[in-house]
Amino acid sequence: MALIGIHGAGSIGCYLGGRLAAAGSEVLLVGRERLRRELADSGLRVSDYRGADLRLAASAVRYDTSPAALAEADLVLVTVKSAATAQAGRELAAVLRPGTLVISFQNGLGNAAVLARELPEQVVLAGMVPFNVAHQGHGHFHQGSEGELDVAAHPGLAAWLPAFARAGLPVMPRGNMEAVLWGKLLLNLNNPVNALSGLPLKAELSQRDYRRCLALAQEEALTLMAAARIQPARLTPLPPHWIPRLMRVPDLLFRRLANRMLAIDPLARSSMWDDLEAGRATEIDWINGEVVRLGERLQLPAPVNARLVALVHAAEQGGRRDWRGDELLAQLQSAQAAAG
Repeated sequence: MALIGIHGAGSIGCYLGGRLAAAGSEVLLVGRERLRRELADSGLRVSDYRGADLRLAASAVRYDTSPAALAEADLVLVTVKSAATAQAGRELAAVLRPGTLVISFQNGLGNAAVLARELPEQVVLAGMVPFNVAHQGHGHFHQGSEGELDVAAHPGLAAWLPAFARAGLPVMPRGNMEAVLWGKLLLNLNNPVNALSGLPLKAELSQRDYRRCLALAQEEALTLMAAARIQPARLTPLPPHWIPRLMRVPDLLFRRLANRMLAIDPLARSSMWDDLEAGRATEIDWINGEVVRLGERLQLPAPVNARLVALVHAAEQGGRRDWRGDELLAQLQSAQAAAG
């Protein structure tokens, strides 16, 4: 049986690997010793907001801490944090066979290109995970929001689509993954707002001031993207340019409209909140930081996203993580006003 390897098996990696293994695929997870011990004690459980609840006994879970274990993998899903992408590429280059298919399922825009530079003899594709996964302890990983996986279209992908479909993880091959990644980035601009609120996603998004924070960040990004002639893909029922308008409507109207737009588990939180809670460095520089860098390339300001980057870096150092919506909004408006 063909082997699917997951390199960097944290929340997203364990969830994807667990779904695939539960559906009959041969899966090898590679990640940290802490998670290896947890899964050895508890087994692996994956669930979702629609009611799926799948369990693998510890004896059925293959989890290793060395990338060398991936030498026989036929497909490798890379789910490491963006800061570790180049290192992951070097580790994989030392063990993978030429022609092995590698998919980057990471946040940010340029991770597949970084991997491709390190893996010239392999086939590297950009991918996108649209949904939230929370690690709930004791080997349990929960998908809290909706969406289907997107991967750059390639002939080598076709052989793997049935395995993902059986696992309840349908994959949409995409001809323009850059547009998809920019579309996902626009949605991910909420990650710092959620992390700084200290609230579950649904509770945060139910409050207009937090949504107005997101609207400011998205509008700034859309302005810069238009200047760079970047057209983000439509990943929700609403076109990207309409989403900031929706964020600003009164709470009652938003609740009615948002139920049609996105299903979110009441307990779901952003991965950035998870990182802060665990004392880990976040991926803020690969999310809102991408907007700041785009502004720098265009010599245009990005004060809203720059302020969110600064506030999250402060939170990483023990700074505040319980901002009220009106307080956070005032911070962003002040940054915007100062930039003129």
